[in-house]
Amino acid sequence: MKLLERLDINTAQWHLASTYEKFEQVVVLALTGLIIVVIASAVWHLAAKVLFSLILSSFDPTDPAVFQTVFGMILTVIIALEFKHSILIMVRRQQSVVQVRAVVLIAMLAVIRKFIIIDISTTTASHVLALAAAIIALGAVYWLVREQDRKDQIDVPERGTREIRDHA
Repeated sequence: MKLLERLDINTAQWHLASTYEKFEQVVVLALTGLIIVVIASAVWHLAAKVLFSLILSSFDPTDPAVFQTVFGMILTVIIALEFKHSILIMVRRQQSVVQVRAVVLIAMLAVIRKFIIIDISTTTASHVLALAAAIIALGAVYWLVREQDRKDQIDVPERGTREIRDHA
């Protein structure tokens, strides 16, 4: 099996692609490989920390600090997975290079992670308010982008239907 087919890249598009588009694809594939290595390493270290903590009986999931630490690490891995997923979409050329919705989703996950790991006893009210404002703003942007995508999807079939009616 050819390398391009194994990576789910359309070989016809590859042959028609410009030199820069091919370069872009190679860079995206290299980034994907690096992210996979980072994710695998993060999962390995997370599992090792949890298992060693359980064995040494210092792991108390009811302790808020332990809970925050473990779920902060888990969310870090989830953020990396979402980042890798958005890069793989670029490889498959299903969408443009910059996907606003994916970037906003990753940013929302990062802010939510920050909310989970925040130590409320040492955090100021203005810091919490700033994080809350950030998540509201990101949520609004995500909603607007999603609504625009829905309108675009609805408009495409309508245009096709109008064209069919006009030609009939």
